[in-house]
Amino acid sequence: MPRCPACDKPVVLETSPTAPFCSDRCRLVDLGRWLDESQAIPVRKKGSAGPLDGEDFDGDDEAAGIAPDEVCDD
Repeated sequence: MPRCPACDKPVVLETSPTAPFCSDRCRLVDLGRWLDESQAIPVRKKGSAGPLDGEDFDGDDEAAGIAPDEVCDD
């Protein structure tokens, strides 16, 4: 059973008028997160071909596999 993205309660999608949320309150909580930008879709900076900031594609806890001392300021 799917869960509410705001509070993690189970939601019956077929019968819930507020799906995928469990209630109007959770819908508004989620909307507030988007409006105050505490929740956002990550975007690449213009001209960047690498992973998004903070993304880790290889699973080794280092974003893009670059050690902090290897970053250049050019």
